[in-house]
Amino acid sequence: MASEKSYLDFIVDQIEDAGGITYRNMFGEYVVYSDGKLFGLVCNNKLFIKPTEAGRAFIKDVVEAPPYTGAKACFLIGEKIEDRQWISQLVRITLKELPEPKPKKKKVRKK
Repeated sequence: MASEKSYLDFIVDQIEDAGGITYRNMFGEYVVYSDGKLFGLVCNNKLFIKPTEAGRAFIKDVVEAPPYTGAKACFLIGEKIEDRQWISQLVRITLKELPEPKPKKKKVRKK
C-alpha cells in the first residue's frame, strides 16, 4: 500500500521546526530530508526515523520495525507524531548524530 500524500503533508507540517524539510517520492513511499540530510521514511502511512543512540535515549521506550521488506529496522513513530514539539526535537537530535550527506558526483555524458 502506498502512502497518501495527505499523510506526508501532515508529517512535514508536524516537523517544520526541524530545518528545511523536503521529501522525494520513491515507489509510492517517501524519503524525508532536513537540510539535505536523509533522516526518515514514510511507508504505508507510518513514519520511520533512522536509529541513533541519542534518538534512542530521547524516545526511551523505542519501537523498531523495518519500513519495508528487507530494510534495516528504524524507529517507528506512533501516537507521539501528534506532539509537534516532541517529534521536531527527535528529528533535531537524530540529525546531529547522522553523517553529512556525500557530495553528488557529476554525471558525465558519453558521446
